[in-house]
Amino acid sequence: MPTFFAPDGTRLAYRVHGDGDGRDDNDGRDGGDPVVCIPGGPVDSRYLGDLGGLSAHRRLVVLDLRGTGRSAVPDDASSYRCDRLVADVEALRTHLGLPRIDLLGHSAGANLATQYAARHPKRVGRLALIAPGTRALGITIGGEARRELARLRGDEPWFPTAFAALEAITGGTGSDREAIGPFFYGRWDAAAQRHLAASRPENEEAVAHFAAEGAFTPNATRAALAGFGAPVLLLAGEFDVNSPPRSVAEAAASFPGASLVVQPGAGHYPWLDDADRFVATVAAFLG
Repeated sequence: MPTFFAPDGTRLAYRVHGDGDGRDDNDGRDGGDPVVCIPGGPVDSRYLGDLGGLSAHRRLVVLDLRGTGRSAVPDDASSYRCDRLVADVEALRTHLGLPRIDLLGHSAGANLATQYAARHPKRVGRLALIAPGTRALGITIGGEARRELARLRGDEPWFPTAFAALEAITGGTGSDREAIGPFFYGRWDAAAQRHLAASRPENEEAVAHFAAEGAFTPNATRAALAGFGAPVLLLAGEFDVNSPPRSVAEAAASFPGASLVVQPGAGHYPWLDDADRFVATVAAFLG
């Protein structure tokens, strides 16, 4: 796995998938320009895979955030904070030798991609935010909004148990996030269950610091993005209780001329729920 160094000396790793011809055996610095992919916060990037086959269209350079996957644990735990991770993405761009990067962020990683775009607008060619977290833009999602969306799954056999757990979490009386796992997938089958098990955060310190005080400055971020000129895609899953379509639509309004797509039948991982539809949408946007 190729590596590079962050400005503070932390060794960071990344994975490379394909280059449009099915290969994934190079360091991302030759051939066609890659898409830099940011995983959902402090979790091993393996859960992204090759994004449902997107690597057949564009080479994917998938960053392991510091303290996750094969990236090193930093000396300074406060460097896990989302806004400070922007420097790691910029270091990766420099390492790849690219004047600009196409950037894709998933879930909480979209907060990092958004802050990178706000701080380095001329370094972004295209920006794709998939099932995005919206805290960097100051958009909060209330418990009732999540429960309203969850009720659309009321005919599913797992619904009663999962909804009870969701009610407890959103009401502040529960914490069983494993139990609400089915709400994150369009189909709660064996593949989804394996994916959920492989997506658990392993570095609790990184999780604790990612959204620490000062990580997000929404007013400044929105002001910086008001003149953002690069094409932007925001893709939401129809049933995603983590990033409801209504909240993603609100986030889209922060970018001039952004495109919003709601993928039917999808949850928080749309490339798993319908890979063909997801890849067709994102590949067409990325070009």
